[in-house]
Amino acid sequence: MIKVLIADDFPIIREGIRQILEDTEDIRVSAEASDGQDVLEKVARNNMDVVLLDISMPGKGGLDILKEIKSRNPNVPVLILSMHPEEQYALRAIKAGAAGYITKSRTHDELVSAIRRVAEGRKYISESLAEELPQMIGSQMEQPLYKRLSDREFEVLCKIASGYTVSEIARQLDLNVKTVSTYRSRLLKKMNIRNNAQLTRYAIQNQLVG
Repeated sequence: MIKVLIADDFPIIREGIRQILEDTEDIRVSAEASDGQDVLEKVARNNMDVVLLDISMPGKGGLDILKEIKSRNPNVPVLILSMHPEEQYALRAIKAGAAGYITKSRTHDELVSAIRRVAEGRKYISESLAEELPQMIGSQMEQPLYKRLSDREFEVLCKIASGYTVSEIARQLDLNVKTVSTYRSRLLKKMNIRNNAQLTRYAIQNQLVG
């Protein structure tokens, strides 16, 4: 039996996934989590076979949660489930240690297949992503500007674009305000963007935030 932890901040999403997985004979939802700290605590307390993690969690971002899970429990496969298109987050997630990346637009059967695959210790990527990987791994100059950012810079970008202040971001990421301001300055320079308004417009245009 494959024991799964569902990590998503929306109860209706967790319930929908639970219903899908209850129709299988070999997968059981052992726990649910609604934020990053909840995820880490439940992974530590339970012997999970797969963590199904939404990349857009409140507080700590999904990539940070992913890295902490892999640091503390390196043998637990993490399958990222996201509303964001694969070309925006998938490669970054896989580089951070994810066993796979699947969007919420995929079918029930694809989700079940992905969970089974990563539980066996294999990687999961969709056929469409596999076809796009050569282009995604191309030269930096051919990539969108946001893909040149470090994971932390990218996270700060998304939080600024979501309306959080520097102080709020510092508190959420457990950093000091000066450090967050430094990340902000770096990402603005890398992207040749002048202010938060332009940054927010860019993030919305590229579907980096809802």
